[in-house]
Amino acid sequence: MNLSDEDKRTLLKLARGVIESRAMGDKAPTPPKTASPTLESKAGVFVSLHSVGALRGCVGYIQPDMSLLEGVQRSAANAAFDDSRFAPVGRDEVSDLEIEISLLTPPSPVESYDMIEIGKHGIILEKGGARALFLPQVATENDWDLPTTLTFLARKAGLAPDSWREGASFQVFESIVFSEKDL
Repeated sequence: MNLSDEDKRTLLKLARGVIESRAMGDKAPTPPKTASPTLESKAGVFVSLHSVGALRGCVGYIQPDMSLLEGVQRSAANAAFDDSRFAPVGRDEVSDLEIEISLLTPPSPVESYDMIEIGKHGIILEKGGARALFLPQVATENDWDLPTTLTFLARKAGLAPDSWREGASFQVFESIVFSEKDL
């Protein structure tokens, strides 16, 4: 998917507008009516929020079930106010948030975890009804190798740290990542 810088700015502005509006108790903004056709295309999308360099929320949709505009709008609100790992973003925090958007390719299964490429692939681990996901940038931002990444991913899924070694299935995806500081 080819996004122009203007498309990226539109998505980032929409995400920030949704967060600011909800934090202030106002009605959420509607996506622009003059958006480029690219923004109407469907893709998986995640919105990550950082504050003072630390993760403050990250929620999204893996499957390409909605337009980029709708996916960013929903993901931004959920990352800011409904990520169960964090308290909802307060109105005094909004200006300090750094917004990052990840647009995902559809996930595809891999036969073995040995086929996963750190920095290139996002990873979905499933085992015994438990499931967890890391975006491609998670491992590189933390300087993790593959075994370390899979250990943390298993923990995130609520599994034993080494449970990824046997009986787990994996899917991978790639992403286009951009943030306010990039533009």
